[in-house]
Amino acid sequence: MDPEAVRGFVALGSNLGDRLANLQRAVELLEGREGISVLRASRVYETDPVGPPQPDYLNAVLEVETTLTPRTLLEAAQAVEQDLGRVRGERWGPRSIDVDLLTYGDEHIDDQGLQIPHPRMHERAFVLVPLLELTADPALPAGRRLSDLRLGPEMLRGVRLFGPALRVDQRPAEPTRQG
Repeated sequence: MDPEAVRGFVALGSNLGDRLANLQRAVELLEGREGISVLRASRVYETDPVGPPQPDYLNAVLEVETTLTPRTLLEAAQAVEQDLGRVRGERWGPRSIDVDLLTYGDEHIDDQGLQIPHPRMHERAFVLVPLLELTADPALPAGRRLSDLRLGPEMLRGVRLFGPALRVDQRPAEPTRQG
């Protein structure tokens, strides 16, 4: 690991078009960005939508390692959304792709347009269920931990396993020169 790199988690969601292909393409686009390495992906879940009537979502969470600042990582996430045709319309409305920063190391950031940990992640099973596949005790808003939450069966309603983990390019490291 690069000593300057930070690990974090990114949530993906899609409910328009080829939802699974949209998620996989988002992984590929993130992997192709300078300063971002996608380490692991959760399995894919189908979830009931939050907000206005719309199709069900597919959701997953990625563990990333990055040398980017939080703001630059957010800009990279928004560029992936733009590349995949996201149109920002109705709040919590349907979308081809949603890429949300959940955590950035242990940092707590509350700036205009950037809140880390994601301010509503602990309220959303479609984020928590895949996130818990990758980390047992994620950083939550307001310094809370998972053990502070009451996760009853009613919170998990509407989250269904859809498929295996998204593919992550795990290219072997470049060989070192022996000399």
